[in-house]
Amino acid sequence: MPVSSPPSSQGASSTSDSSAAGSSPISRLNNIASHIAPKMASTTNFPSDVVPQAPEDPLFGLMAAFRADESPDKVDLGIGAYRDDNAKPWILPVVKKADEILRNDPDLNHEYAPIAGIQSFTSKAAELMLGADSPALKEKRSASIQTISGTGAVHLGALFLAKFFKGNRTVYVSNPTWANHHQIFSNVGIPTKQYPYFDKKTKGLDFEGMKNAIKDAPERSIILLHPCAHNPTGVDPTLDQWKELAEVIRSKNHFPFFDSAYQGFASGNLARDAASVRYFVEQGFELLIAQSFAKNFGLYGERAGCFHAVTAPGPDAQTTISRIASQLAILQRSEISNPPLYGARIVSLVLNDAKLFAEWEDNLTTMSGRIMDMRNSLRAKLEELGTPGTWNHITDQIGMFSFTGLTEEQVMRLRKESHIYMTKNGRISMAGLNTKNIDYFAKAVHAVVSSS
Repeated sequence: MPVSSPPSSQGASSTSDSSAAGSSPISRLNNIASHIAPKMASTTNFPSDVVPQAPEDPLFGLMAAFRADESPDKVDLGIGAYRDDNAKPWILPVVKKADEILRNDPDLNHEYAPIAGIQSFTSKAAELMLGADSPALKEKRSASIQTISGTGAVHLGALFLAKFFKGNRTVYVSNPTWANHHQIFSNVGIPTKQYPYFDKKTKGLDFEGMKNAIKDAPERSIILLHPCAHNPTGVDPTLDQWKELAEVIRSKNHFPFFDSAYQGFASGNLARDAASVRYFVEQGFELLIAQSFAKNFGLYGERAGCFHAVTAPGPDAQTTISRIASQLAILQRSEISNPPLYGARIVSLVLNDAKLFAEWEDNLTTMSGRIMDMRNSLRAKLEELGTPGTWNHITDQIGMFSFTGLTEEQVMRLRKESHIYMTKNGRISMAGLNTKNIDYFAKAVHAVVSSS
């Protein structure tokens, strides 16, 4: 008969064996993980020298700083969106009506839009930009694609040019221009160069500098143009100056690309704000147009936009535009597949109904009129205070933005001393001014300019 081990010894051995059997796999895994983890943590395909930390977007950083400011006197002049006299977002009354019609439509669904967008929207968007009697429309040498607002339209155009344009693969933009223009084109491999635009001495247009730079650009360059309410300066060429520019652009066989974000919002007159585009089309230019409905419909977050391609007149114009449209559809399909519905449906309802369209024009007059009132009031108050310098540029400029001429030092003083927020280059959104804060702003500007 075998001799048994002592109970205490047997118990200790059993406990040890049980522990080893139960914890050993976990211990081994933990041990392996502890050796692997440091190596895994330091291994990435995107180290800082390859993917550096990007700087914060200046405008969104400005918005964040404004929101964090607890002063009851703070003034936001950076936001590129319309505000009413109470500094509140304004839903256009006609948009409310169109929204009500949509919500009560028993046949409304959420199926995909066609790749090129809602035809009732794109066709009327083209008429709005080109004019219902446009030769491009009559001769069927234009194509329209619904996009994700104006930004998406600029991008689609840039992508098309990157793939198919065989001229000088450089786009010339105004100095300054909407900052996103540089990024959009560089993202598709098209470099940007600048032509003179804003004259800091006169706070107006450097027309001769602009014209000469475009004339000196290599033949068949891409020239990006703002049809109205230039962003960020609020300075526009006159129609006669546009005609001169057309002559220069034609003489060098340049390719015009219009970015229209403020039609109807600038002057309150839809035809006047599209006059430059319509003139170029009438002169037989082949061109591209990016069109946004963010500002003039107040549909900022709905991203309703349209892209238009227009070919030059000729026997093969319809065949040419058909080929262009087919390639645009492929580019659209590979990027967003189908455009969003809501904003385009709102715009389509308004553009296709005479009564709603007339009401929309009244809404545009309300918005543009309030902006003009603020311009007139600000200039008058600064001149009444005897603020050093001339201030006629405030009323000479047009649209949402104004280049005040304030220096970066003055801008930062206004932020620190008066809680007034604007971009460092002195650009202000006129929509941020109202009857309740304009005196405060004018006095603050007077103080910093007088003591600079």
